[in-house]
Amino acid sequence: MTSSAPERSDLFVHPSAVVEAGAVIGSGTRIWHNSHVRAGSLIGADCTVGFSVYIDAGARVGDRCKIQNHVSIYDGVQLEDEVFVGPAATFTNDLYPRACPDEWEVSNTFVRTGASIGASATIVCGVEIGAWSLVAAGAVVSRDVPPHGLVVGHPAHMHSWVCRCARRLARVDAPLPTHCAHCGRSTEGILG
Repeated sequence: MTSSAPERSDLFVHPSAVVEAGAVIGSGTRIWHNSHVRAGSLIGADCTVGFSVYIDAGARVGDRCKIQNHVSIYDGVQLEDEVFVGPAATFTNDLYPRACPDEWEVSNTFVRTGASIGASATIVCGVEIGAWSLVAAGAVVSRDVPPHGLVVGHPAHMHSWVCRCARRLARVDAPLPTHCAHCGRSTEGILG
């Protein structure tokens, strides 16, 4: 299969990928093997779309995002800038799924700037994943995640606070240090 999108020197589309006409893709983006980008989707600049990724019509991906292998970004999912999505993470977009619904309503999911989603995590639609937060591998997220929050488990629950550098700052029940021990950033404003 070959890409149906016009060839552009400012992006890379692997010959096995399908990019439908009408998909909007920013410069410097790389789309790898067997991926499918639907018409009506939007992918920002300098993104990496890994092996066998599906980006649905209506999905939105910001700049400098990295989407690892075997991820589907469905209609209603919006990734802001610098979001990392680990291998085989799963997004949903229908709270009442049926094979033959009488009506269908997309439930939006928002992943805010700098958030990271671990491998094989499941994100139930209708949630907001806060800026610079971290979803642990295998977590099942069914509630909002606060900015700088680290959630683990199934169902996912707050475990710790994390820095913009993704290092753990403190457990949720412990005092927050004034600075990150790893990168030295101030923690002022992390708790609101």
